[in-house]
Amino acid sequence: MRSFWPIYKRELFAFFVTPLAWVLITVFLLVQGMHFFLLVDHFASAGQQVSDQTPLQAFFGNTVLLYLVLFLLVPPMTMRLFAEERRSGTIESLMTAPVSSVAVVLAKYAAVVTTYVAMWLPTVLYLVILRQTGEIDWRVAGAAFLGVFLVGCGYLALGLLMSAITKSQFLALVLTAMVILTLFILGVGEFVTREGTLMHDVCAHVSIWAHMNDFASGVVDSRRLVFYGSLVVVPLFATVRAVDAWRWG
Repeated sequence: MRSFWPIYKRELFAFFVTPLAWVLITVFLLVQGMHFFLLVDHFASAGQQVSDQTPLQAFFGNTVLLYLVLFLLVPPMTMRLFAEERRSGTIESLMTAPVSSVAVVLAKYAAVVTTYVAMWLPTVLYLVILRQTGEIDWRVAGAAFLGVFLVGCGYLALGLLMSAITKSQFLALVLTAMVILTLFILGVGEFVTREGTLMHDVCAHVSIWAHMNDFASGVVDSRRLVFYGSLVVVPLFATVRAVDAWRWG
């Protein structure tokens, strides 16, 4: 696995030297800044009125903006990881180098996860600002950020797989967006299916809305951890198999 670090550093460098990276970061911070401003304005205008949710729940669990950001952010981040190298032919030199398929996949995945985490880091300042106006339950905040991290890791793994099965960045972007949208719509089915049915249970199991509501309330359910662990491991395994297929023809 000594080849992991050179590939990891190369992927980080390749991402941040492109205009796309800075456009994504700028759009992400603008949307989250607007999100935070609207949240603060809402709670300030509510005054002494009793609310059934905390600012943390509102920011992480009860708004569509969070899911819109994930939907718009993940596909462009992952579309070039393998698709561009396959289109340009540089993947061949990488495959003939003394590196394992596992190292290549994990290095690319670690690089995009690192970028995702770096994008979210500035939002920690929002908690510092909220702390100036009231009490913050830091364990709940930690659970909320854990939820955002797990959801991102799962979606990024899916995006990596979509990039590995096509030579077109655009097609990789579209496929990733479609998979994420399908999971989201399936999760929304939790609210329109009858409780006690198999379909309702399936929808509830994959519902990011329900997952983030739990995390934003400080509830870390082991079922969620297993779900997102599977959502990471299965696509990464499939991606390794795809890379092995290129290597051995």
